[in-house]
Amino acid sequence: MVQVVQVLRHGGPEVLAVADVALPAPSAGEVQIEQKAIGLNFIDTYFRTGLYPAPSMPFIPGNEGAGVVKTIGAGVSGLKPGDRVVYTAGLGAYAAVRNIKASALVKLPAKVSFEQAASVFLKGLTAEYLLFRTFKVKPGHVVLVHAAAGGTGLILCQWAKALGATVIGTAGSADKLKLAKKAGCDHVINYSTEDFAARVIEITKGGKCDVVYDGVGKSTFAGSLDSLKPFGMLVSFGNASGPVDGVNLGILAAKGSLYVTRPTLMTHIAEAKTYQSMAKRLLGAIANGTIKVGKPMRFDLAKAAEAHVALEGRQTTGSTILVP
Repeated sequence: MVQVVQVLRHGGPEVLAVADVALPAPSAGEVQIEQKAIGLNFIDTYFRTGLYPAPSMPFIPGNEGAGVVKTIGAGVSGLKPGDRVVYTAGLGAYAAVRNIKASALVKLPAKVSFEQAASVFLKGLTAEYLLFRTFKVKPGHVVLVHAAAGGTGLILCQWAKALGATVIGTAGSADKLKLAKKAGCDHVINYSTEDFAARVIEITKGGKCDVVYDGVGKSTFAGSLDSLKPFGMLVSFGNASGPVDGVNLGILAAKGSLYVTRPTLMTHIAEAKTYQSMAKRLLGAIANGTIKVGKPMRFDLAKAAEAHVALEGRQTTGSTILVP
């Protein structure tokens, strides 16, 4: 029997239930891995609440983890028992042991630990497509990162700074602003006490930003548009404050022929070759120190509900992992 955490019905963190379930041997094309660390992400809460539909009920949430290959199914090549691996894939990560398609697994470099990998893999791949594929950040660009002290935000800030951008970060407390500054932000704004769009105009002397990376959603959408220069791009990639709705497209013309996009990681990693390429760039940046991964917050797998409460209550900084 294997310990898992299941969502029995849509709702708050209280719907997460610990259970012991039987796990079959891996099918053809699958690998069974013993998980050493499991990543906690806001997308987990979207599936839990029903904002994102799950394929069935009950289901095991979670999209990323890292561990050791135990056994392999028929037809699997390039992997063997004992290999250290990381993945982001479909639901099912909240488990001590799981079966997963071999194509979802990426081998870990020796310099990257299980905890580092599980705490930043999904967030880091998100940062990779945001910085290198959605809007290609170059030296001289002015970048605004919301929730700069969050898991994705800290990676975005470090990587954007390494790419030569001027980075402005927002966060909701003095402690979080310090983390954002340490991660490479040239300027920081407390968006719980300040008008961040007005501060952006002040900081840039009216020049505003080339791109805004916004994982917050509803509460920051209007101000994000006001922070962009003509032809600037708002990349909305998350809904921490609720989904953006009721948008009048005419506002994009009025504010300077702006671009808005709503990408998702799963679209970007749908092709195996692209997925492996993105993972290689990310893990390489971690291994060579371009991205410094802080010690993640840890919760026992059985306390996943407590972890969700902390995440949704903005009580976490950086990344958080569940440990079987």
